[in-house]
Amino acid sequence: MNSRPALAPARSVDEYRATVAELLRPAGPRPVRQVAPGAALHALLAADVHSPLELPVFRNSAMDGYALRAESVLVTPVTLPLAGVLAAGADALQPLPAGAAVKVMTGAPVPPGADCVVPVEDTSSDGETVTVSRGRGVGEFVREAGTDVRRGDLLVPAGTRLAPRHVAALAAVGLVTVPVVAPVRAAVLTTGDELMPAGVPLRPGTIYNSNGAALAAALTDNGAEVVSVAHSTDDHGEFRALLGAAVAAADVVLTSGGVSQGDFEVVKEVLGPLGGVFGAVAVQPGGPQGYTVVDGVPVLSFPGNPVSTAVSFEVFARPVLRELAGLPPVPEQWLALRDPIRSPAGKRQYLRGALTAAGVRVVAGPGSHLVAGMARADALVEIPEAVTELPAGAVVRVWSL
Repeated sequence: MNSRPALAPARSVDEYRATVAELLRPAGPRPVRQVAPGAALHALLAADVHSPLELPVFRNSAMDGYALRAESVLVTPVTLPLAGVLAAGADALQPLPAGAAVKVMTGAPVPPGADCVVPVEDTSSDGETVTVSRGRGVGEFVREAGTDVRRGDLLVPAGTRLAPRHVAALAAVGLVTVPVVAPVRAAVLTTGDELMPAGVPLRPGTIYNSNGAALAAALTDNGAEVVSVAHSTDDHGEFRALLGAAVAAADVVLTSGGVSQGDFEVVKEVLGPLGGVFGAVAVQPGGPQGYTVVDGVPVLSFPGNPVSTAVSFEVFARPVLRELAGLPPVPEQWLALRDPIRSPAGKRQYLRGALTAAGVRVVAGPGSHLVAGMARADALVEIPEAVTELPAGAVVRVWSL
């Protein structure tokens, strides 16, 4: 048995956040893997990507209309013979005969000799000729090859968090794969006999399991790859089996529930003998906390009340997970309180707030069960340990959720 001293009572928030960061940082730096552009959304690009070709690849029309020489329509109206029709994807272009026009669709190649496109709305045609009512200058509505990007130009720089616009550019130049930083693989394991899956009728004493979905969403939102979400009853054998599967698949495991001072604390009872460190942190909500290293994989154990779980993730796990994912830290703001508040002495309180033009308004009470109240919030409001009350207008530190 590998025993460790118990977590000191009322450990400070800053001290415990530093402990969690030290625990998780060995999960980085992350390896590089090759993925298709379509599968790279939100991934961190591991290296500069240069374009292997020009965009546009060839001269093409920006409009449905008629490709012709600008000198042919200096005086309008004028009627020109039609020398053909070109759709997008056409090839084997023939030079445009002098004094003629070719009907082109948007994206169709512009034939040699043509130097502008007249939009269809400025024309009329009988199928053999086209009458142009408004002339165009050289280059109008013609997309020249390479005007977007040249071969070898930097397309997307390393360190970019790939958004849909980046995926579009990578796909447009025909790349089969791109190098991305592999995300931290995370597993979620909720616990408790009282938790029921969605769709199952609740019986007395039970509630729906929101922590599994909430933690998975929070992990994904902060750059991690969720490899499993499981739930265990308070049975020790079941928890051990599910924990083993999670540890085998993930770089970090988050558990919720089973860490307080009750009689059925399965997480603490199983992980304590494995070297788990459990105890109190001077924070509200989320006081009971724990951590363990199982087969080299860090396991963070949060309390089970939904708001406690959510706040624990935001305060302790989110900063280091964003760092490992290459995401910028969540910026802090200093805003005025819209309402007076009270806070317990000796604990750093995180209230749920709503950002307004005039400051931040507290939208839910301090209870760790008020999950619907947290849904109305878009910020965490930090109240220091030594502060027990603040008037409306006091300036507080705030983080966006």
